[in-house]
Amino acid sequence: MEKGTLVEFRLQGDSAAEGSIADRIRQRRLAVLDRPEGKKHWVAIDGRNQPHILHPRQITYQVTGETYQPADIAKFVQEIEPYLDPSSLEVAWELLSEDGETTDPAGLAQILFSDTSPPLCYAAYCLLSEDKLYFKQKGDRYEPRSKAQIAEIQHQQSVAAAKQEEWQQYLQRIEQALAGKSIEWQEGDRPRLEAIERFATFAEEATHRAPALETLAALKRPETPEAAFQLLVDLSLWSPHENLHLRRSQLPTTFPSRVIDMAHRCLQTPPPDPDTNRLDLTHLKVYTIDDESTKEIDDGLSLETLPDGIHRLWIHIADPTRYVLPGDELDLEARRRCTTVYLPTGMIPMFPPELATGPMSLVQGRLCTALSFGVILDESGAIADFEIHPSLIKPTYRLTYEDVDEMLDLGVEAEAELETIAQFAKLRHQWRHQQGAISIHMPESSIKVQDDEITIEVLDDSIARRLVAEMMILAGETAGRYGQEHSLPLPYRGQAQPELPPEEELMLLPSGPVRASAIRRCMPRSEMNIAPVRHASLGLDTYTQVTSPIRRYTDLLTHFQIKAHLRGEDLPFDGETLKELVQAVSSTAYESVLVERQTNRYWGLEYLRRNSDEVWNGLLLRWLREHENLGLVLLEDLAIELAMRFTRSINVGDRLELKVTFVDPRQDVVQFSECKPEIQPAAS
Repeated sequence: MEKGTLVEFRLQGDSAAEGSIADRIRQRRLAVLDRPEGKKHWVAIDGRNQPHILHPRQITYQVTGETYQPADIAKFVQEIEPYLDPSSLEVAWELLSEDGETTDPAGLAQILFSDTSPPLCYAAYCLLSEDKLYFKQKGDRYEPRSKAQIAEIQHQQSVAAAKQEEWQQYLQRIEQALAGKSIEWQEGDRPRLEAIERFATFAEEATHRAPALETLAALKRPETPEAAFQLLVDLSLWSPHENLHLRRSQLPTTFPSRVIDMAHRCLQTPPPDPDTNRLDLTHLKVYTIDDESTKEIDDGLSLETLPDGIHRLWIHIADPTRYVLPGDELDLEARRRCTTVYLPTGMIPMFPPELATGPMSLVQGRLCTALSFGVILDESGAIADFEIHPSLIKPTYRLTYEDVDEMLDLGVEAEAELETIAQFAKLRHQWRHQQGAISIHMPESSIKVQDDEITIEVLDDSIARRLVAEMMILAGETAGRYGQEHSLPLPYRGQAQPELPPEEELMLLPSGPVRASAIRRCMPRSEMNIAPVRHASLGLDTYTQVTSPIRRYTDLLTHFQIKAHLRGEDLPFDGETLKELVQAVSSTAYESVLVERQTNRYWGLEYLRRNSDEVWNGLLLRWLREHENLGLVLLEDLAIELAMRFTRSINVGDRLELKVTFVDPRQDVVQFSECKPEIQPAAS
């Protein structure tokens, strides 16, 4: 290399140029060698008179045959531009590929331009170095590719171009949606949008995050789960209150088309009733008692007075097995879901809503199929006699708990049956407590969200609610007794005997929620078994849940087993199969409970956030970590329990006035401050 040689060079960090071939060549670095620098380096001056110290390996091409000044570089580039037509390479390729010859920049300049002047040799070099189709470099020369290789490269380029075009159109739709325009998402958009949803839901644990990160980067947004969540909100694909707890679960939220189709067939042409000899109980007055918002009505109550004056209680339970057979599509889907999930924003049913709230429910004034439990109690409240029948009933009244409380309070003579049922419920409650039942009355609330309005209703522990609860427990004991007497494998529910604090220790605690909370802490979880087992807190030696077969799969299993036995048929599930089923559905049911709790907590915190100026009445239930002054507080106005850290001495059972100082429902964080705290002696 000599002074005055024009060279092309690269610097560390140079990225691939973009645009047309002419644009890319303009971005190439050219400089004129000025003087040596040490043993190997040269100082080169570019077209802007900027010096560069270059090592030989940084130099990618030398223009030979002439010497130049830095001021000549712009003219040199301008001189070669007319010759930079990449399509001309095809002509050279056809000539060279026929003979299998290789070429170099000078040889290509001779073929294309019939001239090997330094500018045209450099132009040929530029064409060859930019070419990715016709030639491949081997050392200092370039070899023509085969026709098959060119065809494959052209196919790959076509695919890449189509992908790039699809990507650009996708980004254009994103921008239009962000601008508030109505757009129609394409099939190819769905995988990218689903990747964003996964990233927003599972954060760093999300699989296939690359498309999500690529979209966020293209939109110049942070590549974080929070940014992904906000993008979905901005695109109106998600609500600002999207239920991530539900999305993180495995709970299905939509029904497969085959299940919907089967539900429609059941509605249009009901299948044959497997119970052809149903007991006709349509002459009985039937009360269904639920919350006003309840859609799946699965139980009703009647009172029958026998000729000898003895009363028989009837608990009628909805009979979905009228439409569902073990192993059919409806059964398998219900098994997959395990339970109806009740969320503040609405329910996710176990059966398609058209069936669950229609022919499966005990609808007022309609002829309904049921599984009816007829029970006669003795003077103490124990079961003296019982019978179970597939039945036909006609619900007379659709009542709310408030309706029943009012009727019982007023003593409506026309509905004396309700008063008698309430007396039997009270008798049953007393009998169960004599058998060791443990009642825990903690305040509960119902959170509803409609049109973005949150309402929280504290549920009264009313006579009507206790009445219905006792009758449902009675039906569960009756079903358990039937299964036990006939050695039927059923999903029996039991609970081990809790180890409660000594009575004198409990009596030191304030009565009400504080004492109930202390007892609740000691209660072991209930478990299911296919053989009868004692349920300690209910005070029953045998018990199985049977009263909610529309919305709880284990109840449906009990119906399948009992009804098959009543018909004299083989049981649909033997003991081992039933055990496996119960284990599988219990896991899913527990996940559903967690989602319900987490979702209720989110909306409870959101309610506090929206009402941050309110002062709430609080009650310290117990210590979570007393050495850290971290306690569990009950907000009595909302029946919500939350943790709070105290900065003063306080005793369990103390009442507080609290205000929210900070709350973030999405992060599950809430902080309170006390209003006018009273000085209290230190907790023991």
